[in-house]
Amino acid sequence: MLTALKDIWKIARRELRGFGRRPIFLVIMILAPLGFLWLFTSMMSAGLPTKLPAALVDEDDTHVTRQLTRILGTMEETNFVLQTKSFTEARQAMQRGEVYGIFRIPKGTTEAALTQRQPVISFYTNDTYYIAASLLMKDMRKMSEMAGLAMTRAVMRAKGYTDSQIMGTLQPIVVESHPLGNPHLNYSVVLSNLLVPGLLMLVIMLTTSYSLGIEWKRDRQKKLYQMGRGNVAVIVLGKLLPQTVLYTIIFWLIDFIFYGYLQFPCQCGIPRMMLWGLLAVLSSQGFGLLLFEAFPGQMRMAMSACSLLGVMQFSLAGFSFPVSAMDAPFQWLANIFPLHHYFLIYVNQCLNGYHISYAWMNVTALVLIFLLPQLFAFRLKDAFLYKEYKA
Repeated sequence: MLTALKDIWKIARRELRGFGRRPIFLVIMILAPLGFLWLFTSMMSAGLPTKLPAALVDEDDTHVTRQLTRILGTMEETNFVLQTKSFTEARQAMQRGEVYGIFRIPKGTTEAALTQRQPVISFYTNDTYYIAASLLMKDMRKMSEMAGLAMTRAVMRAKGYTDSQIMGTLQPIVVESHPLGNPHLNYSVVLSNLLVPGLLMLVIMLTTSYSLGIEWKRDRQKKLYQMGRGNVAVIVLGKLLPQTVLYTIIFWLIDFIFYGYLQFPCQCGIPRMMLWGLLAVLSSQGFGLLLFEAFPGQMRMAMSACSLLGVMQFSLAGFSFPVSAMDAPFQWLANIFPLHHYFLIYVNQCLNGYHISYAWMNVTALVLIFLLPQLFAFRLKDAFLYKEYKA
């Protein structure tokens, strides 16, 4: 046991000296994840996009519609940068990309409402810009409801109803909304918490395959095999230990910035998120090692597989489209990716604060992904003895 620990330390020191000879390695391992962190937290620092440019087409231009226009202008996420009576002008502005949506009040709207006919209010969004269009769609739907209520109020006032009677008719039940987990509807809480760790996990997979494959590329695999006395577990532990420590520190730094400095919701506490961060690092290394064992000694093929599957896991993680709504083959495929299980642990533990029993299957899955390469260690041993690098 003591001999194995000495061998692990000897190989780890060799790996640390290798970092000094390849500064680009440290740039990818340290600066790239920190760059991702800065990019996403600064890009979404406002939390929720506000004052999205839109166009208002008021073809009716009456006292009621002008009052409605003033109310619509107070909406937090909508900014009417163009107010016109010409729908063609608004449409051309949308085609030029100057506005993301158009709210149209056609001529005769007030008259139709006062004579108890059914007026039609239209709104258009440019869904090429998906998030902006979705937010504007939500605001404009709310605007259309407010417009209908404003018209009804005008009719009831004309009939002599008091304001208390009008409000009792327009809104007999007051609805209170309480969004759970992310009460401020902060986009960064969800996206940054998954994109930054996800990109870090992708870097971990790639560097795991690279650090092992470089031994074959530089024809040093037999020397490394001798240093480890033929024990593949000792060799892998020594090679990956410095990376494990470094990536864990970076993961913990991200946790402190998210939940300490930026005050993102964290129901389970920072120490537990640090534990899940360590597990995410280990499972990502296990995933990268497993792909290297699929292509033993072939760094290029292993890194290509890591890139392909590492990017695929963002689509199958479940934070943009629920896994339960995917076709059955993709639901099964999602379970092989560490990011999917980390996301479910994050939602259960960090956002909702549920008991660990709700996430035990995902924790077990991450542990299994970390341990799975042990079943195929014989392929790595054969590669050390017989495989040569192919350019």
